[in-house]
Amino acid sequence: MQVTVEAGEGLARRMTVELPADDFEQEVDKRLRDVARQARLPGFRPGKVPMRVLRQRFGENVRGEVLSELVQSSFSRAVVEQDLRPAGRPEIEADIDLADRRYGYTARFEVLPEIDVKDLTGMRIARPVAEITDADVERMVERLREQRKTFETVERAAENGDRLTISFQGSINGERFEGGSAEHRTLELGSGAFVPGFEEQLIGAAAGDERTLGITFPEYYSNPALAGKAAEFQVQVESVAAPRLPDVDADFVTALGIEGGDLERFRADVRANMERELRQRVEAKLKNQVMDALLEANPVSLPDVLVREEIAALKQQTLQAAGGVQVELPDALFAESAERRVKLGLVVAETVKRHGLTPSPERVRELVEGLAATYERPEEVIGYYYSDPQRLSSVEALAMEELVVERMLATADVVDEEATFDGLTEAGERGAPA
Repeated sequence: MQVTVEAGEGLARRMTVELPADDFEQEVDKRLRDVARQARLPGFRPGKVPMRVLRQRFGENVRGEVLSELVQSSFSRAVVEQDLRPAGRPEIEADIDLADRRYGYTARFEVLPEIDVKDLTGMRIARPVAEITDADVERMVERLREQRKTFETVERAAENGDRLTISFQGSINGERFEGGSAEHRTLELGSGAFVPGFEEQLIGAAAGDERTLGITFPEYYSNPALAGKAAEFQVQVESVAAPRLPDVDADFVTALGIEGGDLERFRADVRANMERELRQRVEAKLKNQVMDALLEANPVSLPDVLVREEIAALKQQTLQAAGGVQVELPDALFAESAERRVKLGLVVAETVKRHGLTPSPERVRELVEGLAATYERPEEVIGYYYSDPQRLSSVEALAMEELVVERMLATADVVDEEATFDGLTEAGERGAPA
């Protein structure tokens, strides 16, 4: 096997592989003889078809099969011999000339970049330092009350937070459209459940009012037939109901799973859950800073094929999260996130390799138990992860990231920074770069 490699633009490579003619032809002949035992052709007895006829009838298909198998086996050997690390699947072009007894192929692919991983020496990382206060606990209790609120009908104009019962008919250019009308629908003002602008225009309306709302659907609306279009809605307000928060009493905490309605235990559980969430938020903020700093310290050329694959994966995740709706999403929406993910994957992988990082079984177990702690039956969740290697591998990947973060923090200039629970959780809810 003869192999030559040409470097193209950036990470592109073109590898030509010439396969031994004798080996190729012998394999083709062997398979044609196997075909001969089964072949049934007019004018010939089974097993008596001449090789010349077999070559004419089956030669091209057999050569294709042989080449396909030899490509799979020889490509792996060739990239190892040439010290290449392909990124993604290669594009294969056959190169066969029977007259010249030339059997081979050309493989076009990109390679993974060479990364000389640098640590975070001289780079500043802010470590949030916060504690759960009594005021934090009381604010969380208020949020729990908000989650269990009820509504009572009132005879006044609607305010933000009220729940309306409405009927509406939507039209575009005077024509009604599918899904644009409903009867007796409930809507909590400020929830963001309807198209942007809809809820805001109903503030101040009272039961019995009729309003005409002008709405423009978002450019990337889930229904592409409506995306970016201006619509008009005729809305009839049937009732207005104001929220009522439950009292913090034994019935309230019992409904939240506290046996016996113990208020003291309830607040202790709230604090414990908040402390666990605070630790997670601090770790998440440190991780994001470390990953950002790693990318800054280690510029990386990206294989286009990996970015395209990541864009496709992000598109699929987005569509699944939207309930599987079929809508054409432009690559540009995902390009930045995809590039970041690919860069991080390459840099983190090289960091792991360079420092020989491997999470211990004890660390993985601790992570699994932490994930399970928020469930009513944690032992079942632990069993869920350990019963499937694929599920457990996702936790092992998290443990590996923790090791990378710890390794890099040890080289950085880490400065404590005062923070609050609300400040950290609000930042987390706004989202961090992928």
